[in-house]
Amino acid sequence: MAGSLGRFDPFAELSALQKQLFSDGLFGTGRRQLPTTDIFTEDDSKLTVEAHLPGFAEDAIDIDVDQGALVIRAEKHEKEEDRTKKYVVRESSSSYYRRIQLPEQADEDAVTATFESGVLRVTVPFREVPSPRKVTINRGGGATSGGGASSGGGAAPGAGGSSTESGGGASDSSGTAM
Repeated sequence: MAGSLGRFDPFAELSALQKQLFSDGLFGTGRRQLPTTDIFTEDDSKLTVEAHLPGFAEDAIDIDVDQGALVIRAEKHEKEEDRTKKYVVRESSSSYYRRIQLPEQADEDAVTATFESGVLRVTVPFREVPSPRKVTINRGGGATSGGGASSGGGAAPGAGGSSTESGGGASDSSGTAM
């Protein structure tokens, strides 16, 4: 007996039909494109948000800046044109919503948007952030009292110096021993 040694599967065609109907065709989502969003920076000078919204009209898109976030909403409704059809499944509306937290340096007053060929492009420029300022450390060992060298052996009360009776050395005008 020459021929294929594969086993016969009586349900193979039924399984293929089920895949076709529920994943690709009549009851499935098919190859319907879902809206996608890309967020990126260009030259670290601006943030760009690209929302791919095929089938949406420009007047159905709302863009707001709300409490440090960019909010994009879009909604479309298809009209019932043929009432004689008996739909089993029909997607008659779809919506899109994204809330994107903006960075601290975003210039919310300068946000711009364009909509062309089903792609919404929102540009958020960055404000110039001042660079950190270097703080210098001043030399100084604390407060100095303005007294001079004393001719006697003792220091005046409250002068902050110490008394050396044995002639402990010379001192400069600030009271520092040399």
